[in-house]
Amino acid sequence: MRSPRVARRDKGGSAQAIQSSAQRPVGITLLLLFGILASLADATGGAQDGLIASPEPDWPQWRGPRRDGICDEKGLLPQWPQDGPPRLWTIDGLGKGWSSPIIVRDRLYITGDVGEDLVIFAFTLDGTPVWRTTNGAYWKNPYPGGRACCAFSEGRLYNMNAHGRVACLDAASGKELWAVDILERFEGKNITWAMSECLLVDGPHVIVTPGGKKALVAALDKRTGETVWTTPSLEDDVVSHCSPILLRYAGHRQIINCSSAHGFGVDADTGRMLWSVPVTNRYGTNVSTPVYGSGRVFFMTPYDSLGRQYRLTADGAGVDATLIWDTFIDAVTGCAILVDNVLYAAGYTKPKWWFGFDWDTGQTKYEMKDFTTGAAIYADGRLYILDEQGNVGLVKPTANGPEIAGRFRLTSEHVRDAWAHPVLLDGRLYLRYHDTLSCYDVTQR
Repeated sequence: MRSPRVARRDKGGSAQAIQSSAQRPVGITLLLLFGILASLADATGGAQDGLIASPEPDWPQWRGPRRDGICDEKGLLPQWPQDGPPRLWTIDGLGKGWSSPIIVRDRLYITGDVGEDLVIFAFTLDGTPVWRTTNGAYWKNPYPGGRACCAFSEGRLYNMNAHGRVACLDAASGKELWAVDILERFEGKNITWAMSECLLVDGPHVIVTPGGKKALVAALDKRTGETVWTTPSLEDDVVSHCSPILLRYAGHRQIINCSSAHGFGVDADTGRMLWSVPVTNRYGTNVSTPVYGSGRVFFMTPYDSLGRQYRLTADGAGVDATLIWDTFIDAVTGCAILVDNVLYAAGYTKPKWWFGFDWDTGQTKYEMKDFTTGAAIYADGRLYILDEQGNVGLVKPTANGPEIAGRFRLTSEHVRDAWAHPVLLDGRLYLRYHDTLSCYDVTQR
């Protein structure tokens, strides 16, 4: 293991202000009382540490409510039939792209490059079209296709195209309400394989990572698109392809993400840089969303830095990030999932198959060569894997290793770019390969 590296920044942010309220009747309900106590705990830094979920229902953003790839549903099929679970419907005509759907109430939203436009589609949950609109130009080369998925907040959709155009749409109609070119505003430059960030909505703010001269990270007012705060860029650094997570640590809310050369944490309320660590590689391609658990953060960088876990510590002087362990695992299109103190991930360069690592030590616990590198989500004690060759797997981790409980092919073509992440909601598994999105029933009857 390499020697620990520590990065420190001034500790920023402050506890949220407690607003006074009018006197309540003597007969105040217990529910309201508990709500007041919870607000007091939050305002004084007493709220529980961990990932902060979106307040919206269902699957409103990248990788689910907490952006961790975990679905909390139970009662799903423990095994699949030989040909896979029943397919309910397939949507065609989505164009090129790797974005996953988001789903809120009775609507599904997904993007794809069609012709020379990035198109945003809205469908009902039976696959019926509702509306379609555009968010600027398509991405031509290299690797043409739509990248980022949408985020939903308070009746609005937010999406960034491959050129850094951030658009806010009315979710009911698809009408564009505002748009901002974040590369132009913050003096950034696009990157070889295009902007790919799946936007994070945090309360009244939309969080973007332009990586420009005027901002590494910025918060936009989600109603108007105006800049609220910015984080100064790190030296010799630009944007990469990563999407952030939002969490509470040591009583303060923090946004964690990667640029081309650093993993970092910024105060979610002020944008102040709290800490940064090196996560460099020869192509500046940090893609995998960071993973958080028990005061520790895991970054996965292809080619060079590979997988690294850092422990966060906070004191009056600031926040530290100290390297605890590193490992050979890397990823480009996939992300890692942390469940029951085991980190599941697939390599990209070599080896290009799946592993389970002990979260405390980094030691390899499981190894599975049945699927190549890809993406996964977790639900009801099982991993749902889509590998880059179009193989879909249902895998149950056990004390004796992973057990395959089902598999099938998503596409009959010979492919190596099935990179869209699975989505699971209300017993339905959604899988995308470029032009098509298919919905499968995985509920136990």
